[in-house]
Amino acid sequence: MKKGSILAVLLLNSLWLFAQNEVGPEGHKLLWVFLFLAAVTAVFIISGRSFNKKSKKERQPFLKLRKLSIKLEKDTKFYPGELVLTVKNTGSTAIDLDQPLLVFDNFWMKRKFKLKGMDNYSFYPLFLEGGKSHQLTIDLNRFYSHDKSLKKYPKTKIYLKDVTGKKLGSKAVFLRKTLVKF
Repeated sequence: MKKGSILAVLLLNSLWLFAQNEVGPEGHKLLWVFLFLAAVTAVFIISGRSFNKKSKKERQPFLKLRKLSIKLEKDTKFYPGELVLTVKNTGSTAIDLDQPLLVFDNFWMKRKFKLKGMDNYSFYPLFLEGGKSHQLTIDLNRFYSHDKSLKKYPKTKIYLKDVTGKKLGSKAVFLRKTLVKF
């Protein structure tokens, strides 16, 4: 409700600005428009911070550092049997990781698989605190037994998202030689 009314006020103000018959605005008018927009954004920031007053222990940092380093390694140079996914949270806040998406990529086709866990244990979504790391061993032979044509796919890529759906990163590795790297 509040956001909708503010959006309506801003749109009506912009219509008032465009209703002038001048070819280009003068310098002092641009300055006043800029100052007005800066004041409105400052009010939004201040009012948003004042409504969410919490104790010092519960207060969230203004800039959350959510860095994630992703490493995808294969056991042999060509036609590997296993991939090792290592995810390290190098940021200051904890992250809830959703199921990683494993994509076998041919130039024209892609096959996507959601990884649920390892050794028939499902441990996703995974809560990863700051400074901690997680390692997952992916057995490719299990996928090859599911579909024999996957052995012909030269590239494998891993996509990571958090539980809310925000993309955190991806990493790719080539499983066999190709004429052109894509």
